[in-house]
Amino acid sequence: MSTNNATIYLKAEQNVELQSQDVYVKDIGSLTCSDPHVLAKVKAIRLYHFKKDEAKRQVISILKIIEEIGKVCPGATVESLGEPDILIEYINVNRHKGFLQWIKLVFVAFVSFFGTAFTIMAFHNDIGINDVFTKVYEMVTGLPGDGYGILELSYSAGLALGIIVFFNHIGGRRITKDPTPIEVEMRVYEQDVNKSLIETAEREGKTIDVS
Repeated sequence: MSTNNATIYLKAEQNVELQSQDVYVKDIGSLTCSDPHVLAKVKAIRLYHFKKDEAKRQVISILKIIEEIGKVCPGATVESLGEPDILIEYINVNRHKGFLQWIKLVFVAFVSFFGTAFTIMAFHNDIGINDVFTKVYEMVTGLPGDGYGILELSYSAGLALGIIVFFNHIGGRRITKDPTPIEVEMRVYEQDVNKSLIETAEREGKTIDVS
């Protein structure tokens, strides 16, 4: 079947994680074409194979993908609507299963909880929060502060409530449909890491590109 009049629209993702060692065109993003036979042929094109002892991350140029498509479907037009370079990562999920994963989860939760608690306490100690509460108590009541009272209790409850509202989570439930600040920062961090890895591969000449 002729592919001279076929137009293939390709929207490549910036980062792709795979559990298979073989990388196909269908894995790197979304594709569409008016000819279903051409679309099926393009999706089945193998772009790369991760070998056992090599790096688990590779960067493939969109030009290389277009070149491979042109070999299988000569005369077809490829419209790229996505990223110019794709970071592909092979993940061996078997090494993340079992008891070790639970140990890592508990360790991260432990460090996060006590690390955050220590940071809050260190901050309060640095600004002298107890002295502030004592001064406020004396200004309002005219009496010397005599330990922990309603101010400390209200502040502690308000601090916990503020953290819950700010991070938009109560247990596993969201308060609103908006992404949490941590999710936003993680997306920004992920994009920065992807761009850095892609630029590093380009500078080192390791990008899988056209000849």
